[in-house]
Amino acid sequence: MRPNFTFKTLFLCIFLFTISIAYGQDWANLARYQKENSALTVPSPGENRIVFMGNSITQGWFETHPEFFKQNPFIDRGISGQTTPQMLVRFRQDVISLSPKIVVILAGTNDIAGNTGPSTLEMIMDNLSSMAELAKTNGIKVILCSVLPAFDYPWKPGMEPNIKIPKLNAMIKSYCKKHHFVYLDYFSAMADEKNGMIADLTTDGVHCTLKGYQTMEKLVLGAIKKSLNEGLKK
Repeated sequence: MRPNFTFKTLFLCIFLFTISIAYGQDWANLARYQKENSALTVPSPGENRIVFMGNSITQGWFETHPEFFKQNPFIDRGISGQTTPQMLVRFRQDVISLSPKIVVILAGTNDIAGNTGPSTLEMIMDNLSSMAELAKTNGIKVILCSVLPAFDYPWKPGMEPNIKIPKLNAMIKSYCKKHHFVYLDYFSAMADEKNGMIADLTTDGVHCTLKGYQTMEKLVLGAIKKSLNEGLKK
């Protein structure tokens, strides 16, 4: 384990929050779920509350198939367009404060697209690692997801996600193995021969159809079962 990770994680969170304030706007969109968070009660005894943290793919999941969340103790905290530094800023508010058993983190594709500026794969992993470490420190089990396949980004062509996403996924998988987190591989089930998304699973090469989300649901339910059956690793 890297030394002083708690201090470094805290420093990074404070730094990112300071940037948000300095820009004079809600850069991380902390206001997005404040009302919904306030309305939540504490989990009931035996409730396996699970928070899904992510970007438009996670947000669109609830919008496309709300029954998956309403029929389970699942909470969607996806925000369209977000990158991992933005998620890290709101992680305490939108995940830790909700007292879930598990957090499912699906993030990184917008970083590769450069939505909030240039980002290396190492920078993305730093933010994913910080979210995972914050969760573990607060007794929350972690499921880190592979980034979904994309051959190119309609809003920003030429960023080579078909090359970068598999590299990032290998890093995520290795990190999970080292730190005993569950790695959820969506990519292998959803990618075509060019590392793009299978046509009938996507609306635009990046975002999912109902069939795409149903594919993900089968996989995430298996990962959740695995995580619940494992003791929280120290």
